[in-house]
Amino acid sequence: MPSVGKAELPAQVDLLVVLGGDGTLLSMARAVGDLGVPLLGVNLGGLGFLTATTLDEMFPALEAVLAGRMAVDERMMLTVRVLRGGQRLCEYPALNDVVITKAAMSRIIDLAVSIEGQHATAYRADGLIIATPTGSTAYGLSAGGPILFPTMDALVLTPICSHTLTNRPIVIPGNHRVEVTLLADQEVMATVDGQIGVNLKMGDTVEVVKAAARIRLVRFPQKGFFSVLRTKLKWGER
Repeated sequence: MPSVGKAELPAQVDLLVVLGGDGTLLSMARAVGDLGVPLLGVNLGGLGFLTATTLDEMFPALEAVLAGRMAVDERMMLTVRVLRGGQRLCEYPALNDVVITKAAMSRIIDLAVSIEGQHATAYRADGLIIATPTGSTAYGLSAGGPILFPTMDALVLTPICSHTLTNRPIVIPGNHRVEVTLLADQEVMATVDGQIGVNLKMGDTVEVVKAAARIRLVRFPQKGFFSVLRTKLKWGER
């Protein structure tokens, strides 16, 4: 059987079955981009919010797909750009989030945030998470951010250990442009979906906008979002 590279695979199939954890699915989601190929995530990893189908459910899920009995959720994606000197340095798609945070030996960092071209706030913090509704159950959840219903059109900005206690997470419309500028000469990195890292310099701006493409995730109709939350977060258990 011939092998196909990850970059070429999405254009040659009608369905992608992703075996692994959420990180594996995030990587494939970026590879799919705007092709619209649905993904069925089968969890072989840890928590698995995105890969909600278990290994035991994989073959019944495939049979249900062929019979047209599976539901398909469309999830918002982001386009993340790093601007240096007003010029685009790099650009990446993201399904979960972009995290702007201090490097290993860095201290608190200084960030200025504007939304739709208007100054919103300045953060002195360990970092800032800008997440999609899908990403709201990832790093942002651990940092005290809210859980957003995954098909919402919204962004959530969650500071990490802000030095100003009144700087709380904020939810904004998904079509708003967010710009985060590094204000001081500090060791700072922007990380996309926990997998792609870009070292930032003073004056660099990270621009985050809603992507035109949406990712399609396949699931059992009876396995809704709140069912997954109850199972993964052990809601209702004592």
